[in-house]
Amino acid sequence: MELVKRARAHVARLDLGADQVAVLDAQAHTARALWNLLHEYVTFRQGRFATLKDCGAAIRTARREIDWMGRLPAQAAQAVLKTYRQAWANFFNPDHPAHRPTFKGRVRTRLAVDVPQARDLQIKRVNRRWGAINLPKVGRVRFRWTKDLPGLTRGGAAGRITGARLVKDAHGRQVVFRTQILLAPVPAAHPGHTVGIDRGVTVAPALSDGTMREHAPWLTSGEREHLRRLEKTSARRRAARPKRTRPSGREQRTYDQIARLRAKAKRRAVDWQHQTTTELADTFAVIKVEKLSILNMVKSAKGTIEAPGRNVAQKAGLNRSIGGEAWGRTVTLLEYKSADRGGQVVKVPAPGTSQTCHRCGHRDAAGRNRTVFACTNPACGWVGHADTNAAINIKNAVGTPVSGRGDLGVTRSVKRQPPRAA
Repeated sequence: MELVKRARAHVARLDLGADQVAVLDAQAHTARALWNLLHEYVTFRQGRFATLKDCGAAIRTARREIDWMGRLPAQAAQAVLKTYRQAWANFFNPDHPAHRPTFKGRVRTRLAVDVPQARDLQIKRVNRRWGAINLPKVGRVRFRWTKDLPGLTRGGAAGRITGARLVKDAHGRQVVFRTQILLAPVPAAHPGHTVGIDRGVTVAPALSDGTMREHAPWLTSGEREHLRRLEKTSARRRAARPKRTRPSGREQRTYDQIARLRAKAKRRAVDWQHQTTTELADTFAVIKVEKLSILNMVKSAKGTIEAPGRNVAQKAGLNRSIGGEAWGRTVTLLEYKSADRGGQVVKVPAPGTSQTCHRCGHRDAAGRNRTVFACTNPACGWVGHADTNAAINIKNAVGTPVSGRGDLGVTRSVKRQPPRAA
């Protein structure tokens, strides 16, 4: 029986010393500067477009002539070029939401360094809780062992590690292992039933079988109050600081505390989404969701000076609620988990699903009042939860099957050249 290859990622926390932290920070800032140099070389080049060969030669020349470029390992520098070319490919893909690549700023950029070759890592398990890896120009580093890695543990999943990425976030420094696992071919058909899912803000999500998957707030009441006080403190210090000056150390520590609390909320949200989507993918064969343009839904309503918007604060609160539920990430998780289990995700047109009675088909926007839907057709008169009614409409609709992110559109060659700036 031929096994199927699946690409997965595993995140683990690094245990670094002060000297190792300084080396990794220097490498990450060098990678960011290399990205900016590549972007300037490609977009402001006179004459013909810069090819992949031209960019590679420019990187080698820069490493010879600029001393601080040597802080970044050569393989990591080539990985920056690969990531940059992929960013242009995503921009050219009409089905990909990526924007045009731009310069990376020093403050808002997420610092990261690639280790593209797995043989450089030399991964070993130290004990039950810790493992160890080699990082170029850093040395031997311990990482938190929370999950068996493929190809390293006897009796574990079959596969191998193809590389890693060192990332700095609000919780510290993490290593993201890129793994390739071997799975048995999925069955011809999932034995479960079909379900429609309505993604909402009050209830997320609501299922067509009448059940709902609810969650508690991502932060406790004490944590939310702490976050509110920190945000007030940061706003007060930002207003007192002269414009175009860097924040003080005290102000920066306040920003770091805010980032850690928000990152904690995101971790809890992702954990809940993983558990919920796994349960749904195990239970149902066909999962139908609305095809939503989330980026357009969360646009600001403030308008312009000539035509100012209305209810701007209310729309901003709704946008925050939609972003907190991460509707797009829920569908992405469902896609690959359903595909692994022999099921599929189907996207159906969104218009009318929340305004139409699923029993008689009568459509009237006045039928929905917050979480209650009452059919205005005198011959029907169905009354129930609005999200459940929308989920049933989604289940009964006809849509487009998808099985994963890679199947959503045509992937174009990364060698396609970016347009020259005007």
